[in-house]
Amino acid sequence: MRLILVMSLLFLSACTSLPSGIEPVKGFELPRYLGTWYEVARLDHSFERGLNQVTATYSMKDDGGVKVINRGFSTAEQSWDEAEGKAYFVDSPDIGHLKVSFFGPFYGAYVVYELDYQDYQYAFITSYNRDYLWFLSRTPTVDDALKQQFIEQANKLGFATEQIIWVKQS
Repeated sequence: MRLILVMSLLFLSACTSLPSGIEPVKGFELPRYLGTWYEVARLDHSFERGLNQVTATYSMKDDGGVKVINRGFSTAEQSWDEAEGKAYFVDSPDIGHLKVSFFGPFYGAYVVYELDYQDYQYAFITSYNRDYLWFLSRTPTVDDALKQQFIEQANKLGFATEQIIWVKQS
């Protein structure tokens, strides 16, 4: 419940615009993106603080939008925390820029700025500013070269890479 409440509060004040200097991927294919992703790394936020084994699962909604289920294990509470949201494309469905909501009509940006186009095995995500950063993968672990690529690219784009949290997935 804590995850739902805090994510809702975040998106109450968030917007759906792009962060300056960061472009969403083009040639995005939603059917290939659907399914479960593991959170490899993130910048810390109160709505995810203390959560490990974090996943994001995306599926189609009847209205053409995307159902979003974020789930993580709270080590402090020794329980699972889950939030359900919805997402819709901001522009065209072939551009990795969506708006996501976990509370009513209030949306925040979901910007896929790096993607493994060949196999859809990893994605780098941000929101409307550089306070938000996620590294998602189809597998709970990734190799060191991909981690280094994430850090180097995030650093070049102006993210606070020294604050990145590597998420425990076991």
